[in-house]
Amino acid sequence: MVTQRKKNIQKVKDKNLLMIFTRNPELGKCKTRLAATIGDQAALEVYQLLLEHTVTITKNLGVTKEVYYSTRIGENDIWNQTIYNKKLQEGEDLGIRMYNAFQNGFNAGYTNIIIIGSDMYDLIQQDIENAFKALKANDYVVGPAEDGGYYLLGMKKLNSKIFQNKSWGTNTVLQNTLNDLQQTNIKLLEERNDVDYYEDIKDISVFQHLLSYQND
Repeated sequence: MVTQRKKNIQKVKDKNLLMIFTRNPELGKCKTRLAATIGDQAALEVYQLLLEHTVTITKNLGVTKEVYYSTRIGENDIWNQTIYNKKLQEGEDLGIRMYNAFQNGFNAGYTNIIIIGSDMYDLIQQDIENAFKALKANDYVVGPAEDGGYYLLGMKKLNSKIFQNKSWGTNTVLQNTLNDLQQTNIKLLEERNDVDYYEDIKDISVFQHLLSYQND
């Protein structure tokens, strides 16, 4: 049995794992800050477009891919189960949920693990590919978001500290995370903007037909 376990771990040695955190798309329960301006239905449709974009930029990546649902694992949805392993987020807050996901990945034998969200319209496939390349030469890779958080986090070994004592969803998350990573080998990616407010999408053409809801 020990020999078989070693073989199983060897299969994923040096393999890359991409974990995608997503909210189940339900009316009134996603993009609530955006919904305050354009309404629940339009906000849901915006989020569905963001999910579609996330699938587009990740489905062809040559890495193992896992999608972590917020409340329940979806069936026959946008996430093709032949491409994505489906799992459920576990924990009381975002930090604990991310920690548990990373722990699962490292326990499975993966050595380079990256996590992203599902609300980044200006993220492309090459950005994620570049992040994995950067992780080969660095212990950590972080993608700063314009709102003071981060849109991507990658590491080679589990670090529980960076998931603790954070005010998730605030503009202090990135700086406090970087403080935790002082004296480490870290690569910062280009800053990107996630979608939380009307201002984040008002100039993006793909969302324009939904923004008319605001004026109805």
